[in-house]
Amino acid sequence: MLLRIGSRGSQLALWQANHVRDWLEKRGHQVQIEIIKTTGDKITDVALAKVGTKGMFTKEIEEALLEGRVDLAVHSLKDLPTALAAEFELAAITRRALPNDVLLSSPAHTLETLPSGARVGTSSLRRQAQLKALRPDLQIATLRGNVDTRLRKLEAGDYDAIVLAAAGLNRLGRTELAGQVIPCELMCPAAGQGALAIEIRAGDSRLREALSFLDDTEARTTTLCERVLLEALGGGCQVPIGALARINAGKLVLDAVVARPDGSTVLRESQMGDDPIQLGKAVAQSLRRRGADEILREIYGETAEQPQQP
Repeated sequence: MLLRIGSRGSQLALWQANHVRDWLEKRGHQVQIEIIKTTGDKITDVALAKVGTKGMFTKEIEEALLEGRVDLAVHSLKDLPTALAAEFELAAITRRALPNDVLLSSPAHTLETLPSGARVGTSSLRRQAQLKALRPDLQIATLRGNVDTRLRKLEAGDYDAIVLAAAGLNRLGRTELAGQVIPCELMCPAAGQGALAIEIRAGDSRLREALSFLDDTEARTTTLCERVLLEALGGGCQVPIGALARINAGKLVLDAVVARPDGSTVLRESQMGDDPIQLGKAVAQSLRRRGADEILREIYGETAEQPQQP
């Protein structure tokens, strides 16, 4: 079977697409990768939180999938909207890589040892909020671009440190400036961070079966829980919401964060349950009762449209 994979053109996206291609070729499939430029790739000089475009890293790829120009799409799960259109389904969620964020600097620092007033680059309000809560003295500056671009800006001295996802750095082998893998208790990751999603046209049972070997039960369960929480809060990766689910002694545990961008308020909630959907909704409701709605209303009011995941 010839399979055409739709992918963004960044080094990381192509690593992910090639990773899936390698697995499929081992199963006897012929595979081609089609590079598709997305809205998020075209808008590189504006902070993500100010763009507010639903599916900004996935919309054009989904259009190609719907039109039959590609057969499957490989996404970073954290970039994929929580509510998929009825025309699509997720055939597989791959085994999850390390979900943590990483602090990078030269010389190497941890969050504790960064000099007072250090300039830290990130495009994420989620990271910004948690950084400011831990270190109110830090200067947080907008940082966009692919992994290589961000590392070049750090090496050029534009920033004293930057924060990136561990999974992307490890996949590209670019860990040379990693100073600290930040514990999830200090910086709660984005929902789905570290997992890859393989999207197909809904009802394509033949392709679903061909991809089923890539579907990881634990990754699907934990990321579903995180994405349910995200959807229940109406947020995405342009707003300061973190979520990380894990299985502990046979029970599902969900840790979540909603914070003000300036770090002045950080709401943390952790609950245990059996059903990922019920647990995601329960944690979202608890955060709402504790003031998450007010925080998110303030943030949504500052953007052109209410942002969705991403």
